[in-house]
Amino acid sequence: MAEAIAKHAFTGAGHPPAKATFELMARPTAKTGLISWLTTVDHKKIGMLYGGFAILFFLIGGLEALMIRTQLMVPNNRFIGAQLYNELFTMHGTTMIFLAVMPLNAAFFNLLIPIQVGARDVAFPRLNAFSLWVWVVGAFLLNVGWLSHIVPSWQFGGAPDVGWFGYAPLTSKVFTPDLSTDLWVLGLQILGLSSIVASLNFIVTIINMRAPGLTMMRLPVFCWMALVTSFLLILALPAIAIALVEVMFDRNFGTNFFEVSGGGQPILWQHLFWVFGHPEVYILILPPMGYVSEILPTFARKPLFGYPIIVFSGVAIGFIGFGVWSHHMFTTGMGVVATAAFSIATMAIAVPTGVKIFNWIGTLWGGQIMTRVPMMFALGFIWMFMLGGFSGIMHSAAPADAQQQDSYFVIAHFHYVLIGGATFALLAAIHYWFPKFFGRMVPEFWGKVSFWLIFVGFNCTFFPMHFLGLNGMPRRTWTYDSNMGWNEGNFFATMGAYLLGLGIFTYFAVLVWSFFKGQKCGNDPWDGRTLEWSIPSPPPEHNFAAIPNVHARDAWWYEKTHQDEIAAEKAAHIKAEESHGGIHMPDQSWYPLFAAAGLGLAAFNFAQLHHPVMMMGNQVLSSHLPLALTGGVIMVAALYLWSLEGPGGYHIHLDANGNATESRGDHH
Repeated sequence: MAEAIAKHAFTGAGHPPAKATFELMARPTAKTGLISWLTTVDHKKIGMLYGGFAILFFLIGGLEALMIRTQLMVPNNRFIGAQLYNELFTMHGTTMIFLAVMPLNAAFFNLLIPIQVGARDVAFPRLNAFSLWVWVVGAFLLNVGWLSHIVPSWQFGGAPDVGWFGYAPLTSKVFTPDLSTDLWVLGLQILGLSSIVASLNFIVTIINMRAPGLTMMRLPVFCWMALVTSFLLILALPAIAIALVEVMFDRNFGTNFFEVSGGGQPILWQHLFWVFGHPEVYILILPPMGYVSEILPTFARKPLFGYPIIVFSGVAIGFIGFGVWSHHMFTTGMGVVATAAFSIATMAIAVPTGVKIFNWIGTLWGGQIMTRVPMMFALGFIWMFMLGGFSGIMHSAAPADAQQQDSYFVIAHFHYVLIGGATFALLAAIHYWFPKFFGRMVPEFWGKVSFWLIFVGFNCTFFPMHFLGLNGMPRRTWTYDSNMGWNEGNFFATMGAYLLGLGIFTYFAVLVWSFFKGQKCGNDPWDGRTLEWSIPSPPPEHNFAAIPNVHARDAWWYEKTHQDEIAAEKAAHIKAEESHGGIHMPDQSWYPLFAAAGLGLAAFNFAQLHHPVMMMGNQVLSSHLPLALTGGVIMVAALYLWSLEGPGGYHIHLDANGNATESRGDHH
């Protein structure tokens, strides 16, 4: 209710609400410093925090991959042990999917969606902050097991070692009796909570908070892909949530969902996991398709070709994506009918994907192409994603899949989709929108150097894996003998991985340099087409001096050709908003952070309830129940106080030139 009141005030409609009855905690007002970041409800700061944490985990996941490739560089290697290898490939997959690509997409959802739809913020700003801090808690739980390798007396059991897919019975107490799997289960549950909360927020923002004139078929393609992705998350995450609860009950409460000895079925996990896992592939790839659909028209100097078809194909991909999960299970003996049905559905989903590629090529055709760095990464995305898609079509044929299953051919396939596809598009997006949110350009020369290092390194790493897989090399293998015929391919792939790592390092090192020393830029350095390029760089906290009236699909492109008309509209809107007391902005809040911290404390100790003796340093902790209950109390108390907080806020006033001044007073 409090959020709804705040959004009413946000629009400038009516007069400021009456002073709230409860003044529970002095609300932080600092605009800079650590407290401003811990208590922020500004979608741009939340997006930057998501992006910063995601890049950190992206680099951690990359280091895990380099350790894996170093182990496989030569036969019979002993660089790392088998147990550590299992932990590395489990956490590499988990980290890259849940802690790198997904939160990087969430970062762009936060940064771009409100500005692209012409809003001041997301629909529920404090809920947005809550989703961020809950995600941080989940990331901590997934990675806390690594501390056991640093401080051996902290007996967490190491990092999870069950694979990112967590197949039963690997997750049973028989095979993993330590804490690592329990922490993995709870960490993923908490990440799912974060994603659902954020998805509901973005759905409401896109549908309810669009600027006047911004019809659904005028939305930027990125917003459409974000909308489809948000629905996918809400519909897919309950399946993995149910499966994880069943794993938790099997491990700790004596149930037998997946225990064969008690009548359970391990294959049930596979069905539940892939009902989530295959829509997850499109959760990862649809936002990058949106980035590319924004970047190509800008650097081809022409409108996006076939806008309605690209939108509808994105919706079709999301819909069909729920009907193809069992193509991951062709070798489990489902039967001829089920195998044929999922094989046909897998072939069918290639059609809307091919339609998008056709439209992207149509956008380039006849355009005045500018080969700037974002464009190069976007073109790399199209080519590499096509290669990954071609090998995916091969897997839709069940007889071919039976040969390629669990081989390095599959490793090559999904890395071409998720690095050649999602990661290349994300790198394009970071480079493209960096000037908007930091007000500085990235040097073209060093950007292109990083592109070629990444492009060449990526192909040198993963293309040989097609041949390794066809030559029989199984995935998830710790080492191999020298007479298997895999020596040259693995050595070449490892050299490529080092080159890819150098490229990624160069890319982010150049970004850091640009943040401090890059050439300053104006609001529209790329001559863009959508609304985010109409406001200053970096954007002010209120985003728009006046909520825009949208007259065309490429809203900013239209404004640039109708400046007198748009200037008159903006002046009238500013005057009307000032008559209602100015632009209302929500206050910062501690409660989202406190609620997430309480949830983390409760989950961390709940995982240890069935491991009553834990060594931390020289101290034996015999029971974690009091700490788990304390965390639950903190969370409930923070949520309760949050609900009493009221809309609060302050006002921003604009003069005739759009210059802003802030006012606070008795207007909560």
